[in-house]
Amino acid sequence: MSRDWVSEFGDYLRVEKGLARNSTAAYISDIGKLREFAGSLGTDLTALSQDEMRAWLRHLRESGLSPRSAARALAAARGFFRFLAGDRVLTTDPTANLEAPRFLRSLPRYLHGDEVDRLLKAPDPKTALGSRDRAMLEVLYATGLRVSELVGLTLAQLHKDLGVVSCMGKGSKERIVPIGPAATEAVAAYLKQHRSQLLGRRSSNYLFVTRRGSRMTRQGFWKIIRACGRLAGIRKPLSPHMLRHSFATHLLANGADLRSVQLMLGHSDISTTQIYTHVTRERLKRIYGRYHPRA
Repeated sequence: MSRDWVSEFGDYLRVEKGLARNSTAAYISDIGKLREFAGSLGTDLTALSQDEMRAWLRHLRESGLSPRSAARALAAARGFFRFLAGDRVLTTDPTANLEAPRFLRSLPRYLHGDEVDRLLKAPDPKTALGSRDRAMLEVLYATGLRVSELVGLTLAQLHKDLGVVSCMGKGSKERIVPIGPAATEAVAAYLKQHRSQLLGRRSSNYLFVTRRGSRMTRQGFWKIIRACGRLAGIRKPLSPHMLRHSFATHLLANGADLRSVQLMLGHSDISTTQIYTHVTRERLKRIYGRYHPRA
């Protein structure tokens, strides 16, 4: 019976590389499509040549897959063949000289300062739900956490005295992020009275809970931020990630260095963070236009 290399690759990604469940599933899905393509050629996944891999990339492009998705599929294939080479199943990597499909990164959409102010003030802090919602919005904007990291925060991860939160990001990597006084005060007000009202007689280790006493979900918070956006009179479609974009954009616009923003966002590669430098570029253009004698 032949070994299931795709399944073993999935185990490798989860256990040894520490990839998140969703990332692992996406990689395995891409490799599954590659296996189907190999079958259509009458060959095995482990016997694909470089020319056949080029044909696969053409197939992806002709099937309407976006350059971004095709680039991710090639990254999955590279990882898979490196895994096989590590187990000495392959002696040559058929993806070694393949060029990834090029795509233009869209600029992140973000909120302006006055829009953030209106959004944060939208929930009513005198009610239990409003107090929780304001605390969540304040923490999200203060830290730039991913929504999954925000809803997964536990009481133990909040360090009010130190003014930081610790969170588990992609690849189960822990990072420490400053939280700031405004968010700390909003969380303290929520914890003092309103969290216990939501829990009733129930108990939970999670920081943000629903009125049923369960942990907040990503979908639940998505609905909350949309509702708060409507109350704040913000017409653009809101998402939790837009506040994360706003966090990074506003930090850079006010002089923060790219490396610090990278660490706070939890990006493993600084090239991912560089998309936010559109703000500094635009600011430099304005300064140049204002002060250069020949601008």
